[in-house]
Amino acid sequence: MSHNNIHPDEIVMNKIYFIRNQKVMLDDDLSELYGVETKRLNEQVKRNIDRFPEDFMFQLNDEEFNDLKSQIATSSWGGRRKPPFAFTEHGVLMLSSVLNSKLAI
Repeated sequence: MSHNNIHPDEIVMNKIYFIRNQKVMLDDDLSELYGVETKRLNEQVKRNIDRFPEDFMFQLNDEEFNDLKSQIATSSWGGRRKPPFAFTEHGVLMLSSVLNSKLAI
């Protein structure tokens, strides 16, 4: 059994943030989990935007984004111009249905 595609609960738990009184995961973390580029993930969301109401997904505002960057000591935010999209549990499930990746399925 290959362990390359297994994401232990701890790794996933560390990618869950509490924003706007909701547990959410960010687009770039989800794209990594699903094995697709963040750009591609967001393109699929835009193509299926009617499936992502506000209680499924929202974009962080600048203040939320800055707060998050100060909490996470990582350089991966460096090239990012726009704040990330945050997906609630329902949004994560919907995302797996619109992404055409083996991991998402």
